Amino acid sequence: MSLSKDTEKLLIMKLLGLEANETNETNETSVFIGKKVMIRTYSAGVHFGILESKQGQNALLKDARRVHYWAKACSLSQLAMEGDKKIEDCRISVPVDLIELDQVIEVIGMTESAWKNLTSKVWKS
Repeated sequence: MSLSKDTEKLLIMKLLGLEANETNETNETSVFIGKKVMIRTYSAGVHFGILESKQGQNALLKDARRVHYWAKACSLSQLAMEGDKKIEDCRISVPVDLIELDQVIEVIGMTESAWKNLTSKVWKS
């Protein structure tokens, strides 16, 4: 597995117990570190999981899933707040332990009920 230099640095600092992974390039603390979030990227689609770190447009998600398709939510905001009203028609991937996402353009905090709804079904062949 190949990681970017920034990601390597963040992981090393985390292993050493340093808190630098909780800031982005402008030195602002992300309010979402350690929380369940939904992320929209420029070209990799929509993912949700627990935000490990975010630096600029680069994010690490733990226990992450890709949302390939959702059926009954009008937007990602509704999906993050309520989940999907027709979960049986959704396509949500198997979870991965850790994923690095580039070109993150939106991060939305998730409610516990949305998390439970969206993790209740796994789409696979």
